[in-house]
Amino acid sequence: MKYCTECLLPDTKPDLWFTEDGVCAACMAFKNRVAVNWEEKLAELVEILEWGKKKSKSKWDCIIPVSGGKDSTKQVLVVKDLGFNPLCVVSTTCDLSEYGEKNIRNLNNLGVDIIEFSPNPHVRRRLNRIGLETVGDISWPEHLGIFTTPVRIAVHFEIPLLIWGENSQNEYGGPTEAQQSRVLDRRWLEEFGGLLGMRVGDLVRTFGFTESEVEFYQYPSIREIEELGVKGIFLGQFVPWDGFTNSLVALNHGFNSYHSVIEGSFVNYENLDNLQAGIHDYFKYLKFGFGRASDLASMHIRRGRISREQAVRIVRLRDGMYPSTYLGVPLSEILGKIGLTIKEFNEICDRYTNLKLFARKSNGQLERRADGSPKLVEQIK
Repeated sequence: MKYCTECLLPDTKPDLWFTEDGVCAACMAFKNRVAVNWEEKLAELVEILEWGKKKSKSKWDCIIPVSGGKDSTKQVLVVKDLGFNPLCVVSTTCDLSEYGEKNIRNLNNLGVDIIEFSPNPHVRRRLNRIGLETVGDISWPEHLGIFTTPVRIAVHFEIPLLIWGENSQNEYGGPTEAQQSRVLDRRWLEEFGGLLGMRVGDLVRTFGFTESEVEFYQYPSIREIEELGVKGIFLGQFVPWDGFTNSLVALNHGFNSYHSVIEGSFVNYENLDNLQAGIHDYFKYLKFGFGRASDLASMHIRRGRISREQAVRIVRLRDGMYPSTYLGVPLSEILGKIGLTIKEFNEICDRYTNLKLFARKSNGQLERRADGSPKLVEQIK
């Protein structure tokens, strides 16, 4: 694996490119923010919000897709502080934690209206299992629903403007065009929204779902979107974006963080809503050789909070941990909700493990760390 010379992102990350000096796309995108005139960007944001308010046929000026997390709090505060009235839309997470529930209620108490769409749990559990078994992502339906449900609500209430948070392709590295994009549309979703090659149509044709069961996992029709003039923008393209700073702001406004460092991470303020998040992050490690700790450490390196050497030590200790618990809930309990045993889960893990990245014994079996996760061929340096 080749790693960025400035942060810890590896060349196994999909769509990540490097300069001749070995600096990754995410680091280059962050460097470019220095030249941004944020006062002009904020004025541009206000113009867009004014447009949305004028075009809305509802009492709300725009829609903010939220999960209840730290970034959701930042989005709500920015829009309200600018004098606009958002409708917050929650596409309920797959396995909502007590922290997720508390933080959604906290958002409500900031003085906004919330519509919370909770899809049929029987359908959702089937989708979780299909996602895990078919594309190695238990969160496949969640990643789809958080992008499609708010757009369907926008069409229903005739509110054309949606305010998303960060552009993940800019924060974590991706194609230049996608990094610079300020708009989240159908094309962005299909390329970067986590579909992993499986489309909603596959669910009907291959897995026997009815159209109505998967309706909210699809965008409205092109005609509906064009008639309303739906526009989805990334707030992170108009105001300086930083997850850690957002967490401090959120904590100052009633946000509930975890009581200790979250498993597979080294912070206590993000990915708190979904108990399946640990499984999702673990599969990222199995496929690409890096996990959530690497992402977080890289963001802190770019902002000068820790050195690369410090980050390496953290990542060696925390990255890619086997998800035996998440937010203190046992893996067996989390898997039991989708009808999987630990043994079946481990078999799926082995199927998605990239054997080029992990060390093996003389008999061909994977070498494992003390927690049960596979050991990389070469430790990050």
